Amino acid sequence: MSKQLYEAIQYPDETFPYIMYTHTLHKSIPEGRGFNDLHWHEELQMTLVSKGHLTIQINGMDYDLKTGQAIFINKSVLHMVTHLTHDGEYVSFNFPEKLLAFYSNSAMEKSYVLPFTNSSLLSLEIKGETDWHNHILQILWSMKKEFEMKTNWGWQYEVSIKTVQLWLILISNISLSSEESTKSNRLQQERLQLMLSYIHQNYSTDMTLKEIADTAHLSVSECARSFKKSIHMTPYSYLIKYRIKKSCELLESTDYTITEIARTVGFNHVNHFIQSYKKHQGMTPKEFRKNRNSK
Repeated sequence: MSKQLYEAIQYPDETFPYIMYTHTLHKSIPEGRGFNDLHWHEELQMTLVSKGHLTIQINGMDYDLKTGQAIFINKSVLHMVTHLTHDGEYVSFNFPEKLLAFYSNSAMEKSYVLPFTNSSLLSLEIKGETDWHNHILQILWSMKKEFEMKTNWGWQYEVSIKTVQLWLILISNISLSSEESTKSNRLQQERLQLMLSYIHQNYSTDMTLKEIADTAHLSVSECARSFKKSIHMTPYSYLIKYRIKKSCELLESTDYTITEIARTVGFNHVNHFIQSYKKHQGMTPKEFRKNRNSK
């Protein structure tokens, strides 16, 4: 089953829909979508760099953050950490917007939550350049501590109070743009998600650029432009990269022959597969298997 771009977050406790992930280059605790894994979810996210530095790509823009800096990511926004220093670590706090509303149709939801979460605001860097930045960063560090301890009576309240406080500081210091053009950011984001999902579900077939573009009701040239702008590669390059990623999983977990794997992930010619694999991975599929078996 191919990994979807959409992440349905599994909360440790469904009665308190809040999770803190700790990510390094090699793992995520609890298990989740970590380093170099493009995805989106319905929850809001605050990411704090706890060690080293990272680059996170959000809607085609790269943001560089170092230890003690953070970024807010709005709901339903495609994102991926593309670079992390070898000893780097970051924590992500994910929670639904309803946590900020207290209850459905509240004054808070109408005035202070939905106008921001449904806006064209995709993300916001919090680098410690102002007092309010520092205040938010301070809250994030203390939330990290709350999550790590979790034994304190009433810790869910502590986390919720801190989150609401953080949100109020955030929205008090940003102004929403009312320009129409910013709405195109959201639209572009949604279209890209449709096209990427199509590739993820049909990568093993002989798909055409037109079929990819059709899923988002775009022309072929508009589709290519959207990919270039958001993920800095052509739709075809992304498809090949994704096929190679799936082939790595098969080389690792099955005894299929190289030819069988090539066919399974959508390459019509085994030579094309071997060349593409070498270009992306720096070795042939056979060499990869050999290395793996000698370990």
